Amino acid sequence: MRRRTPPPPAPLPQRDGVDPVRVRLPAGGAWATVGEHLVARLSGAGPGVIEAMFAAGRIVGADGRAVPADAPYRPGMFVWFHRELPAEVPVPFPLPVVYRDEHIVVADKPHFLATTPRGGHVTQTALARLRHDLGIPTLSAAHRLDRLTAGLVLFTVRPEERGAYQTLFGERRVAKEYEAVAPYDAALALPRTVRSRILKERGVQAAREIEGEPNAETRVELAERRGALGRYRLLPRTGQTHQLRVHLNALGVPILGDPLYPRVLPPVPAGDFRRPLQLLARRLEFTDPVTGSEHAFTSGRALLAWSSYPRWAAD
Repeated sequence: MRRRTPPPPAPLPQRDGVDPVRVRLPAGGAWATVGEHLVARLSGAGPGVIEAMFAAGRIVGADGRAVPADAPYRPGMFVWFHRELPAEVPVPFPLPVVYRDEHIVVADKPHFLATTPRGGHVTQTALARLRHDLGIPTLSAAHRLDRLTAGLVLFTVRPEERGAYQTLFGERRVAKEYEAVAPYDAALALPRTVRSRILKERGVQAAREIEGEPNAETRVELAERRGALGRYRLLPRTGQTHQLRVHLNALGVPILGDPLYPRVLPPVPAGDFRRPLQLLARRLEFTDPVTGSEHAFTSGRALLAWSSYPRWAAD
Protein backbone atom coordinates (compact mmCIF):
# COMPACT_ATOMS: atom_id res chain seq x y z
CA MET A 1 0.00 0.00 0.00
CA ARG A 2 1.35 3.41 -0.96
CA ARG A 3 1.95 5.64 2.04
CA ARG A 4 0.57 9.12 1.92
CA THR A 5 3.21 11.85 2.14
CA PRO A 6 2.83 13.70 5.45
CA PRO A 7 2.02 17.42 5.20
CA PRO A 8 4.83 19.94 5.75
CA PRO A 9 5.04 21.67 9.15
CA ALA A 10 2.78 24.66 9.68
CA PRO A 11 4.52 27.90 8.68
CA LEU A 12 2.33 29.91 11.06
CA PRO A 13 2.63 29.82 14.86
CA GLN A 14 -0.29 28.99 17.10
CA ARG A 15 -2.51 31.86 18.18
CA ASP A 16 -3.85 31.72 21.74
CA GLY A 17 -2.95 28.03 21.80
CA VAL A 18 -4.92 27.29 18.61
CA ASP A 19 -3.31 25.79 15.50
CA PRO A 20 -3.72 27.49 12.12
CA VAL A 21 -6.16 25.88 9.70
CA ARG A 22 -4.49 23.70 7.05
CA VAL A 23 -6.17 23.15 3.68
CA ARG A 24 -4.94 20.72 1.04
CA LEU A 25 -6.10 21.47 -2.50
CA PRO A 26 -7.77 18.31 -3.85
CA ALA A 27 -7.22 16.64 -7.17
CA GLY A 28 -9.81 17.25 -9.83
CA GLY A 29 -12.24 20.13 -10.01
CA ALA A 30 -12.51 23.04 -12.39
CA TRP A 31 -10.85 25.78 -10.35
CA ALA A 32 -8.32 27.94 -12.14
CA THR A 33 -6.86 29.68 -9.07
CA VAL A 34 -6.31 29.04 -5.37
CA GLY A 35 -8.61 31.95 -4.53
CA GLU A 36 -11.43 30.56 -6.66
CA HIS A 37 -11.25 27.23 -4.83
CA LEU A 38 -11.08 28.64 -1.29
CA VAL A 39 -13.94 31.09 -1.88
CA ALA A 40 -16.10 28.16 -2.99
CA ARG A 41 -14.87 25.74 -0.33
CA LEU A 42 -15.11 28.17 2.59
CA SER A 43 -18.33 29.88 1.58
CA GLY A 44 -19.63 29.55 5.12
CA ALA A 45 -17.13 32.18 6.26
CA GLY A 46 -19.40 34.88 4.80
CA PRO A 47 -19.39 37.20 1.77
CA GLY A 48 -16.01 38.80 1.08
CA VAL A 49 -14.22 37.20 4.06
CA ILE A 50 -11.87 34.95 2.09
CA GLU A 51 -11.19 37.66 -0.47
CA ALA A 52 -10.24 40.03 2.37
CA MET A 53 -7.89 37.43 3.86
CA PHE A 54 -6.10 37.10 0.53
CA ALA A 55 -5.85 40.87 0.22
CA ALA A 56 -4.33 41.10 3.71
CA GLY A 57 -1.79 38.35 3.00
CA ARG A 58 -3.23 36.10 5.69
CA ILE A 59 -3.29 32.94 3.58
CA VAL A 60 0.19 31.47 3.25
CA GLY A 61 1.96 28.56 1.62
CA ALA A 62 4.47 26.07 3.05
CA ASP A 63 7.25 28.67 2.84
CA GLY A 64 5.27 31.11 5.01
CA ARG A 65 4.81 33.57 2.18
CA ALA A 66 1.41 35.01 1.31
CA VAL A 67 -0.38 33.19 -1.50
CA PRO A 68 -2.08 35.57 -3.95
CA ALA A 69 -5.68 34.88 -4.81
CA ASP A 70 -4.80 34.52 -8.47
CA ALA A 71 -2.09 31.89 -7.85
CA PRO A 72 -2.65 28.95 -10.23
CA TYR A 73 -4.54 26.04 -8.72
CA ARG A 74 -2.18 23.13 -8.03
CA PRO A 75 -3.66 19.84 -6.68
CA GLY A 76 -1.93 18.68 -3.50
CA MET A 77 -0.78 22.16 -2.54
CA PHE A 78 -1.16 23.13 1.15
CA VAL A 79 -2.18 26.54 2.44
CA TRP A 80 -2.57 27.77 6.01
CA PHE A 81 -4.44 30.58 7.71
CA HIS A 82 -5.82 31.59 11.09
CA ARG A 83 -9.60 31.68 11.17
CA GLU A 84 -11.48 34.41 12.97
CA LEU A 85 -12.17 32.97 16.40
CA PRO A 86 -15.63 33.24 17.93
CA ALA A 87 -16.16 35.57 20.85
CA GLU A 88 -16.10 33.37 23.94
CA VAL A 89 -17.05 34.07 27.54
CA PRO A 90 -14.00 33.18 29.66
CA VAL A 91 -14.46 30.18 31.94
CA PRO A 92 -13.47 31.82 35.25
CA PHE A 93 -12.00 28.78 36.99
CA PRO A 94 -8.38 27.69 37.39
CA LEU A 95 -6.88 24.80 35.45
CA PRO A 96 -4.25 23.33 37.77
CA VAL A 97 -1.59 20.93 36.55
CA VAL A 98 -1.25 17.97 38.91
CA TYR A 99 1.68 16.34 37.09
CA ARG A 100 4.12 17.23 34.34
CA ASP A 101 7.17 15.57 32.84
CA GLU A 102 8.80 15.52 29.41
CA HIS A 103 6.16 13.11 28.07
CA ILE A 104 2.80 13.97 29.66
CA VAL A 105 0.80 16.65 31.44
CA VAL A 106 -2.13 15.78 33.72
CA ALA A 107 -4.53 18.66 34.39
CA ASP A 108 -7.49 18.96 36.77
CA LYS A 109 -10.14 20.41 34.44
CA PRO A 110 -12.94 22.55 35.88
CA HIS A 111 -16.59 22.24 34.96
CA PHE A 112 -17.71 24.18 31.84
CA LEU A 113 -14.28 24.05 30.14
CA ALA A 114 -14.14 21.92 26.98
CA THR A 115 -11.16 19.61 26.65
CA THR A 116 -10.31 20.42 23.01
CA PRO A 117 -11.50 23.02 20.48
CA ARG A 118 -14.88 22.21 19.00
CA GLY A 119 -17.77 24.31 17.72
CA GLY A 120 -18.00 27.59 19.60
CA HIS A 121 -15.41 26.56 22.19
CA VAL A 122 -11.92 27.22 20.84
CA THR A 123 -9.67 29.35 23.04
CA GLN A 124 -11.73 28.54 26.12
CA THR A 125 -10.61 24.93 26.15
CA ALA A 126 -8.19 23.05 28.37
CA LEU A 127 -5.89 22.30 25.44
CA ALA A 128 -5.61 25.89 24.21
CA ARG A 129 -5.13 27.27 27.71
CA LEU A 130 -2.44 24.74 28.61
CA ARG A 131 -0.55 25.24 25.34
CA HIS A 132 -0.52 28.97 26.02
CA ASP A 133 0.18 28.85 29.77
CA LEU A 134 2.82 26.10 29.67
CA GLY A 135 4.42 27.15 26.40
CA ILE A 136 4.03 23.68 24.86
CA PRO A 137 2.64 24.15 21.33
CA THR A 138 2.85 20.39 20.63
CA LEU A 139 0.55 19.48 23.52
CA SER A 140 -2.34 17.15 22.55
CA ALA A 141 -5.15 15.42 24.44
CA ALA A 142 -4.85 11.65 24.88
CA HIS A 143 -8.58 11.44 25.70
CA ARG A 144 -11.46 13.80 26.43
CA LEU A 145 -13.91 14.70 29.16
CA ASP A 146 -17.29 16.26 28.44
CA ARG A 147 -17.28 20.04 28.79
CA LEU A 148 -19.62 19.82 31.78
CA THR A 149 -17.57 17.14 33.57
CA ALA A 150 -14.68 18.15 35.84
CA GLY A 151 -11.55 16.23 36.70
CA LEU A 152 -8.39 14.64 35.39
CA VAL A 153 -7.35 14.80 31.75
CA LEU A 154 -4.15 13.36 30.28
CA PHE A 155 -2.25 15.33 27.64
CA THR A 156 0.83 14.28 25.66
CA VAL A 157 3.84 16.49 24.98
CA ARG A 158 5.44 14.78 21.99
CA PRO A 159 3.35 14.15 18.85
CA GLU A 160 5.20 10.92 18.09
CA GLU A 161 4.19 9.49 21.50
CA ARG A 162 0.52 10.46 21.43
CA GLY A 163 -0.60 7.19 19.83
CA ALA A 164 0.95 5.12 22.62
CA TYR A 165 -1.05 6.97 25.28
CA GLN A 166 -4.26 6.93 23.24
CA THR A 167 -3.86 3.17 22.90
CA LEU A 168 -3.94 2.86 26.69
CA PHE A 169 -7.50 4.19 26.66
CA GLY A 170 -8.52 2.27 23.55
CA GLU A 171 -7.32 -1.00 25.06
CA ARG A 172 -8.86 -0.24 28.49
CA ARG A 173 -5.51 -0.22 30.25
CA VAL A 174 -6.34 2.92 32.24
CA ALA A 175 -8.18 2.47 35.55
CA LYS A 176 -10.66 5.34 35.81
CA GLU A 177 -12.72 6.30 38.82
CA TYR A 178 -15.47 8.91 38.82
CA GLU A 179 -17.59 10.47 41.50
CA ALA A 180 -21.15 11.74 41.16
CA VAL A 181 -23.81 13.30 43.35
CA ALA A 182 -27.36 12.16 42.62
CA PRO A 183 -30.59 11.39 44.52
CA TYR A 184 -30.49 8.55 47.02
CA ASP A 185 -32.91 5.67 46.39
CA ALA A 186 -33.27 3.14 49.19
CA ALA A 187 -34.81 0.65 46.75
CA LEU A 188 -31.75 0.72 44.48
CA ALA A 189 -29.57 -2.26 45.32
CA LEU A 190 -25.88 -1.36 45.13
CA PRO A 191 -23.15 -2.13 44.26
CA ARG A 192 -24.02 -3.40 40.81
CA THR A 193 -22.57 -3.52 37.32
CA VAL A 194 -24.65 -1.87 34.61
CA ARG A 195 -24.28 -3.14 31.04
CA SER A 196 -26.21 -1.77 28.07
CA ARG A 197 -25.92 -0.70 24.46
CA ILE A 198 -25.65 3.07 24.13
CA LEU A 199 -26.27 4.91 20.86
CA LYS A 200 -25.18 8.52 20.36
CA GLU A 201 -26.42 9.89 17.03
CA ARG A 202 -24.77 12.83 15.30
CA GLY A 203 -26.82 15.98 15.72
CA VAL A 204 -28.80 14.57 18.67
CA GLN A 205 -27.79 15.98 22.04
CA ALA A 206 -28.68 13.03 24.26
CA ALA A 207 -27.52 9.46 23.90
CA ARG A 208 -29.95 6.59 24.45
CA GLU A 209 -29.97 2.93 25.34
CA ILE A 210 -31.13 0.51 22.66
CA GLU A 211 -31.53 -3.23 22.30
CA GLY A 212 -28.46 -5.19 21.30
CA GLU A 213 -25.12 -6.41 22.53
CA PRO A 214 -23.82 -4.19 25.35
CA ASN A 215 -21.09 -1.73 24.42
CA ALA A 216 -21.03 0.11 27.77
CA GLU A 217 -20.23 -1.20 31.24
CA THR A 218 -20.11 0.69 34.56
CA ARG A 219 -19.63 -0.50 38.13
CA VAL A 220 -21.83 1.66 40.39
CA GLU A 221 -21.26 1.88 44.16
CA LEU A 222 -22.82 4.05 46.85
CA ALA A 223 -19.91 5.68 48.64
CA GLU A 224 -21.95 7.71 51.11
CA ARG A 225 -25.47 8.88 51.86
CA ARG A 226 -26.51 12.24 53.21
CA GLY A 227 -30.28 12.65 53.56
CA ALA A 228 -31.89 12.63 50.12
CA LEU A 229 -28.53 12.65 48.32
CA GLY A 230 -26.00 9.97 47.53
CA ARG A 231 -22.36 10.20 46.59
CA TYR A 232 -21.66 7.51 44.03
CA ARG A 233 -18.40 5.87 43.00
CA LEU A 234 -18.39 4.98 39.31
CA LEU A 235 -15.90 2.62 37.67
CA PRO A 236 -16.38 2.52 33.89
CA ARG A 237 -14.83 -0.29 31.86
CA THR A 238 -15.78 1.36 28.57
CA GLY A 239 -15.93 4.94 27.37
CA GLN A 240 -19.13 5.56 25.44
CA THR A 241 -20.32 9.14 25.09
CA HIS A 242 -22.30 10.20 28.19
CA GLN A 243 -22.03 6.63 29.52
CA LEU A 244 -22.06 7.47 33.24
CA ARG A 245 -24.87 9.99 32.84
CA VAL A 246 -26.96 7.52 30.85
CA HIS A 247 -26.39 4.66 33.28
CA LEU A 248 -27.24 6.60 36.44
CA ASN A 249 -30.31 8.02 34.75
CA ALA A 250 -31.39 4.50 33.77
CA LEU A 251 -31.07 3.48 37.43
CA GLY A 252 -33.47 6.27 38.38
CA VAL A 253 -30.84 8.50 39.99
CA PRO A 254 -29.86 11.11 37.38
CA ILE A 255 -26.80 13.17 38.22
CA LEU A 256 -27.53 16.58 39.73
CA GLY A 257 -27.19 19.44 37.26
CA ASP A 258 -27.52 17.26 34.16
CA PRO A 259 -29.12 19.30 31.35
CA LEU A 260 -29.77 16.23 29.15
CA TYR A 261 -30.91 13.39 31.41
CA PRO A 262 -33.66 12.57 32.18
CA ARG A 263 -34.83 15.30 29.76
CA VAL A 264 -33.18 17.85 27.52
CA LEU A 265 -33.41 21.31 29.05
CA PRO A 266 -33.20 24.63 27.19
CA PRO A 267 -29.64 25.94 26.83
CA VAL A 268 -28.47 28.34 29.52
CA PRO A 269 -27.09 31.77 28.59
CA ALA A 270 -23.37 32.04 27.90
CA GLY A 271 -21.58 32.83 31.13
CA ASP A 272 -24.09 31.07 33.37
CA PHE A 273 -21.84 28.89 35.49
CA ARG A 274 -24.42 28.00 38.14
CA ARG A 275 -25.27 24.43 39.12
CA PRO A 276 -22.43 22.54 37.43
CA LEU A 277 -23.01 18.91 36.56
CA GLN A 278 -22.05 16.94 39.65
CA LEU A 279 -19.70 14.52 37.91
CA LEU A 280 -15.97 14.35 38.56
CA ALA A 281 -13.17 12.27 37.02
CA ARG A 282 -11.57 11.50 40.37
CA ARG A 283 -8.66 9.11 39.60
CA LEU A 284 -6.49 7.88 36.75
CA GLU A 285 -4.11 4.92 37.10
CA PHE A 286 -1.94 3.40 34.37
CA THR A 287 1.48 2.13 33.44
CA ASP A 288 3.29 4.69 31.33
CA PRO A 289 3.78 3.13 27.87
CA VAL A 290 6.93 5.18 27.24
CA THR A 291 8.78 5.20 30.58
CA GLY A 292 7.25 2.14 32.27
CA SER A 293 6.45 4.20 35.39
CA GLU A 294 3.34 3.41 37.44
CA HIS A 295 1.11 6.49 37.62
CA ALA A 296 -1.79 7.18 39.98
CA PHE A 297 -3.34 10.65 39.96
CA THR A 298 -6.17 12.05 42.10
CA SER A 299 -8.23 15.17 41.46
CA GLY A 300 -8.12 17.87 44.10
CA ARG A 301 -11.66 18.99 43.31
CA ALA A 302 -14.79 18.47 45.39
CA LEU A 303 -18.36 18.32 44.10
CA LEU A 304 -20.18 21.40 45.38
CA ALA A 305 -23.58 19.75 45.82
CA TRP A 306 -21.99 17.35 48.30
CA SER A 307 -19.85 19.82 50.23
CA SER A 308 -22.52 22.55 50.25
CA TYR A 309 -25.82 21.70 48.61
CA PRO A 310 -27.43 25.10 49.46
CA ARG A 311 -24.62 26.91 47.61
CA TRP A 312 -24.96 24.64 44.60
CA ALA A 313 -28.75 25.00 44.48
CA ALA A 314 -28.86 28.76 45.10
CA ASP A 315 -30.13 30.97 42.30
